[in-house]
Amino acid sequence: MLPGQISRKVKAIEIKTRQIVSAILSGEYHSVFKGQGLNFAEVRQYQFGDDIRHLDWKVSAKVGDPYVKLYEEERELTVILAVDLSGSGHFGSSGQLKVERAAEIAAVLGFSATRNNDHVGLLLFTDQVERYIPPKKGKNHIFRLLREIFYFKPQHKGTSIRSALDFLLKTQKKKAIIIMISDFIDQDYEQRFQQLHRRHDVLPLIISDEREKKLPKAGIVVLEDQESGELIYVNTHSDDVRQSLKNVTYANQLSQERFFKSIKSEPIYISNQKDYILPLIHYFKHRMKRLS
Repeated sequence: MLPGQISRKVKAIEIKTRQIVSAILSGEYHSVFKGQGLNFAEVRQYQFGDDIRHLDWKVSAKVGDPYVKLYEEERELTVILAVDLSGSGHFGSSGQLKVERAAEIAAVLGFSATRNNDHVGLLLFTDQVERYIPPKKGKNHIFRLLREIFYFKPQHKGTSIRSALDFLLKTQKKKAIIIMISDFIDQDYEQRFQQLHRRHDVLPLIISDEREKKLPKAGIVVLEDQESGELIYVNTHSDDVRQSLKNVTYANQLSQERFFKSIKSEPIYISNQKDYILPLIHYFKHRMKRLS
């Protein structure tokens, strides 16, 4: 796409997601992602029941009466959108590629964060970190991030979630909300994910396509691995072939679910064939109920 086309596409996504962000997600987003600390607000005279640990001894000594420091929750958050641009994202059997759906979801969450006055950053990765834009505030900044997601041309096609996690472990010193949008078709990332999950609020958002789980009966077809370029000839009329794919997919999904459950992480599963808003709403409402 040309830069003008990218801008129009990003603007169209903003219009498409504006009502969703305004009417549905903003309140839930604000509620489920808590501030990361307390900021000093003011001092006032001590009242019965106040925590004596908050006594301001200097002020108390100066005026001759006990005064306490009051604090308020720090509402501004740091949000990192980590988006997988590997070759497997350039697949879609319903008119939309997985990477395009990832961009739309990043838009919804990015605009929600902006309405909350949060700092938002972007990490684009394949089998290595391709692009990193540090967190900043503002609607123009969100537009820039979304243009990067659509316009950026990665140098590699492979996937290494571990490389992205290593980068985030090194760069994010302050606690952040990290939203990792990927199909999670990868291995050997669990240990790093667990380490990052201990330090930050990490939300895995997993995008899949039904054709990756179930083959249609279409005779002999040629499948190309989008990451390696390898061509594979498959007889889709074979019940054994279709069942083998189903078994492998189910086993991988079960292993993945067990891992996330073991570290008390709550992934959001998004199908490329279905509306992505309902899973987002369900996640926010479930998390809000759990926190209340």
